[in-house]
Amino acid sequence: MSKNRVSRRQFLSYTIMGVGGFMVSGTLMPMLRFAVDPVLQKSGDGDYTATPQKVSELTETPVRVDYTLVDREDGWYKSDVSYSAWVYKNGDKIVALSPVCKHLGCTVNWGGDESHPNQFFCPCHAGRYEKNGENVKGTPPIGPLDQYEVMEKDGFLYLGGTKANELV
Repeated sequence: MSKNRVSRRQFLSYTIMGVGGFMVSGTLMPMLRFAVDPVLQKSGDGDYTATPQKVSELTETPVRVDYTLVDREDGWYKSDVSYSAWVYKNGDKIVALSPVCKHLGCTVNWGGDESHPNQFFCPCHAGRYEKNGENVKGTPPIGPLDQYEVMEKDGFLYLGGTKANELV
């Protein structure tokens, strides 16, 4: 028998602290995992999506290129998501611009305004952009159109993620 005897009060204190610690750890572990999991996920940066656009058919006039991300996961839901881009050649370089207006997120169109046929036009609030995506001063957009990462493979255009416009 041990000389260090535990009193009933100490035993009860140890038991309550043990159960309380177990309950606290059971509450904190999901929160810790929620905070750490996104850091451990593999990054999708650098992924390119194939488009039906042949690079040889591109000219200096912007054309709308529609493409679809197949089986995109959003939580527990998988779906096909459609996107589009305005693509043209600037010399030997391929330029792909996002069609999303920086003012309110509406979709811009090339030559959508008859009085400004060589500009992108946002019909929501008459916003305008130059061919390189620069916002026209005095119109609602607050910044230039985003630019897509581009890659050519087997004669077809591949689009990556958006980045800040490097043309302006």
